[in-house]
Amino acid sequence: MYNYPYGYPYQYPYYGYIPMYHYGRQVGTFPDRVVYANGLDSFYVNNDDENMMLKDYGPNPYVVNIDEAAEQNNTFRTALWTGKHLQVTLMSLNVGEEIGLEMHPDVDQFLRIEQGQGIVQMGRSRDRLDFRRMVDDDSAIMVPAGTWHNLTNTGNVPLKLYTIYAPPNHPFGTVHMTKAEADAAEEHNH
Repeated sequence: MYNYPYGYPYQYPYYGYIPMYHYGRQVGTFPDRVVYANGLDSFYVNNDDENMMLKDYGPNPYVVNIDEAAEQNNTFRTALWTGKHLQVTLMSLNVGEEIGLEMHPDVDQFLRIEQGQGIVQMGRSRDRLDFRRMVDDDSAIMVPAGTWHNLTNTGNVPLKLYTIYAPPNHPFGTVHMTKAEADAAEEHNH
């Protein structure tokens, strides 16, 4: 038997000085699309982040620089991708503005702050928000289904974030320019 000191034939764990490739998922990029080596159809990738069109690209495969998209967004809420089991929305809260106290009985939610600072409050009932944390750039917030929550911009610049709902919480293509528009749409839907 031969001794292969650099990991061949693939000793576990794979500590070696040779490159390891998973050819079934090797990705080659091109200016306007991504092509998978395993034969999946290609799909659009937004490589021009400065001029990206913020709209709902779901349920089609989609790749985007989410940091750039969140920072570019100036609407209260824009659905960026809506699938069958998941939804990504971009949000921008003006100085002093809040999302508003809400609770989703069957929806888990993830929020990530890309710019600004605020305070997040959560609790089991609307009048007892025991959990309070200051958040700022790169903070991640996990909200379990059935939890009352609110996020308020306490900074001096717009609070830019994206949120992931599982399952989706808003209709495909949702765009709310302002919080008042979002509130009116939610009242209409209830």
